[in-house]
Amino acid sequence: MAILAQPLKLPNGVVLKNRIGKAPLTEGLADPMNRATERHVRLYRKWAEGGAAIVVTGNVQVDRRYLERPGNVVIDGNGGLDELRAYARAGTVNDTQLWMQISHPGRQTPRRVCEHPVAPSAVPLALPASAFAPPRGMTAEEVADVPRRFAHTASVAREAGFTGVQVHAAHGYLLSQFLTPLVNRREDRWGGDLAHRASLLLEVVRAVRAATAPGFCISVKLNSSDFQQGGFSNEECLQVVKWLGEASVDLIEISGGNYEKPAMMGSGARDSTVRREAYFLEYARLIKQAAPVPIMLTGGFRTRAGMEAALAEGACDVIGLGRPMCVDTDLPNRLLAGAEGATAYEDRIAPAKAGLGWFCLQLLAHGDGREPDRALGGEEAIKGYLANEEKTAAALVGR
Repeated sequence: MAILAQPLKLPNGVVLKNRIGKAPLTEGLADPMNRATERHVRLYRKWAEGGAAIVVTGNVQVDRRYLERPGNVVIDGNGGLDELRAYARAGTVNDTQLWMQISHPGRQTPRRVCEHPVAPSAVPLALPASAFAPPRGMTAEEVADVPRRFAHTASVAREAGFTGVQVHAAHGYLLSQFLTPLVNRREDRWGGDLAHRASLLLEVVRAVRAATAPGFCISVKLNSSDFQQGGFSNEECLQVVKWLGEASVDLIEISGGNYEKPAMMGSGARDSTVRREAYFLEYARLIKQAAPVPIMLTGGFRTRAGMEAALAEGACDVIGLGRPMCVDTDLPNRLLAGAEGATAYEDRIAPAKAGLGWFCLQLLAHGDGREPDRALGGEEAIKGYLANEEKTAAALVGR
């Protein structure tokens, strides 16, 4: 059996049908109350039918005051359980594991949806203040409430029919902010050395486990490094991975970077790294040695040969595919049938900075029941994306 097609048994006994995972991708498809819609049903049915063993959703927020973008789904007293159930039914067809990524953006909440974001400490992003307002430091009571919010969201996900959750502790969102001393300057029990900075993440994982069931999968998305001097390092990542294994997670997805240093998008990657495909492969090799649980590696994979090589050498257990599946939702089926790889659509986009908007618009097309626009120009993508974000933000109820 080809290595991509081999099943994988997780620590909780759940068996993945193959070694391909659809990595989490922000969708922007929620209604003005931040509830799931028929657009999620259309998109996630296509991804489930597309053949991946795991489909991880875009980040679902645990607090409606703080969004990663205006079209996020949120579980925070805003209803929508029937819509979540329809979403889960669609995303679990074809023996697919559907994991809800649960998140809090912290200081990476855009200004268009929140003028007063929060963070471990009052450290602003090194990005234009017109896009991100300076955050205030969270009170101890607010920090202590975070595990409850994550646990509540996970319990609703399980009730709705999702088969697992992924706790988002990467890419500079709130739990990632607590891990880095560049943002976490607290002097209480949530700050200081790594054990204290990691304590919120570990409490979240334990609360999620207590609120769900043994057969319900719990994953964590973790940075291999923040790639910022003085930030969360790879050495610290190795220790957190060991702690997460002790906390009984079922899989860890490895990525890297944040809004200030977007390594997860390939920013700053050496030409040799891009040719090799996997942005974080060297880090994954070290993490896999330290990890007591399976590892999913996301970022840069484009050829079947590259994916098979990473699995064969034991650098990871599951291949995470993101941007190529914004267009080709059936890519896993094609790879399993012998296709040589994915189309590198980002090579066609000019200017390169239009990539985020370009891929987001493809997901909107799938959600609306339209074909993706492979010929979409970069400048057109920037304008279309920004117009959609402003329109969606303006329609939000309860802001």
